Amino acid sequence: MEGQNITRVVLLACGSFNPITNMHLRMFELARDHLEDTGQYRVVKGIISAVGDSYKKKGLIEACHRLEMARLATENSDWITVDSWESSQSEWLETAKVVRHHYEELLATEQNNDDVDTVKYAKKRRIQEDYVESASQYKRRDGPQLMLLCGADVLESFGIPNLWKQEDIAEIVGRYGLVCISRCGSDPHKFIHQSDMLWKYRKNIHVVHEWVTNDISATHVRRALRRGRSVRYLLPDSVVYYIQEHSLYSAESEQKNADVVLAPIQRYLGASSS
Repeated sequence: MEGQNITRVVLLACGSFNPITNMHLRMFELARDHLEDTGQYRVVKGIISAVGDSYKKKGLIEACHRLEMARLATENSDWITVDSWESSQSEWLETAKVVRHHYEELLATEQNNDDVDTVKYAKKRRIQEDYVESASQYKRRDGPQLMLLCGADVLESFGIPNLWKQEDIAEIVGRYGLVCISRCGSDPHKFIHQSDMLWKYRKNIHVVHEWVTNDISATHVRRALRRGRSVRYLLPDSVVYYIQEHSLYSAESEQKNADVVLAPIQRYLGASSS
């Protein structure tokens, strides 16, 4: 009976993964521990979704390399997978659309597990109607849940003008939920308190404090690599070897997209001026 009250959760991490680091992998472990410690959730899967090349971020190397490094980093994990759907799209996609896609995939998998067609279609209709918007949040009745996993920097980026649509933030946090891993020097609770949107959906935001301080960032890793410094133990060894084999992350690669406007800002500014 106790197990019937536990919600199964799939964690989705979207980002550049340029390159993937040990901290990216630690985020999944920290989030799983935190959610399962509540006694309300059981994390059944983790998904890494790398942004496509059309995101146009400065220093962003080709998605094929970033995906392969992510696959190498997770090859020994029995629950974290790498998905190429987002990076294979011809245009940059808003994170809300990526989350929506993976939730639809999750529903499809659930329906494929049903043996009887009549039960299958009844369940599909029930699950699709299972979100009811109340004054404060979307409430989930049953079934698997998808949550976006991110660092505190992503949470704080919600406040950057023209980077996120307000309706996308409402959908991600209000409908699906967010697991935010705090970083040294960040204060997610303060940011949530200062944002009316996040405060409205605060019960859907799980803030996880990392007590073992680990401030590895892909930016620092790329800087060390282009200066010929060792990055061993910051990345999985298989990723380090891949970078060396393909001569990735040079001074030249860091200037890629240097004069290009970031895709979301370009899109939103273009829409506002039209």
